[in-house]
Amino acid sequence: MAYSSEYMPQKVLAALRTDSQLAVFLRVDTDPALHLYFGVGDIPIGFDSVDPDGTVYLGGGRLNGIPALQTLVNGSSAAIDFTLSGIDPATGAKMIDSLPPVRGALVQVGMTTLDQYYQPMTQIIPIWTGVASHLKELRSPARAGETQTISISLATVAGENTRSRAAKVLWSDAMQKSLYPTDDFCKETGRMARGIQPQWPVFD
Repeated sequence: MAYSSEYMPQKVLAALRTDSQLAVFLRVDTDPALHLYFGVGDIPIGFDSVDPDGTVYLGGGRLNGIPALQTLVNGSSAAIDFTLSGIDPATGAKMIDSLPPVRGALVQVGMTTLDQYYQPMTQIIPIWTGVASHLKELRSPARAGETQTISISLATVAGENTRSRAAKVLWSDAMQKSLYPTDDFCKETGRMARGIQPQWPVFD
């Protein structure tokens, strides 16, 4: 299926044509779920068909760059790392100890635009779904007089953990309602994205 911009709200498309601020959000379906906003300050917001309005996404700092988000094609895709850097070792150790197990958890990335008051213009719009693999810790070399810092990364892949079957594309509630405003058929698709990939028979 080809991706389309039809499900994007018109005000977001209009803002993307200008120099408006882009807000990127990361959700990891652990227990409890992890909610991260790549920006300054916490934002209460809903994630279309996933989180209700008012869910607080914690500010993780300024976004310096986001990796290329690939979908599993013909059984191969690169691992994708989401990284928080510049963390002092003591804080990093506490962060790692406090995180719930992430292996196999659904990872969802979404975006929206910010208005002139740096507030989100819409709910989070889903743009990518993957599966968490593991956490990585990297210590950067420090010269004399410099403070030691570490980077913590979450490694993810597209598709199932085995990476042997193609992942289905997620058709979200926002996409469906852009075509049929009163149709709730796709309202809960965000909760069904993982674990529903059937094994199709092989015909000679």
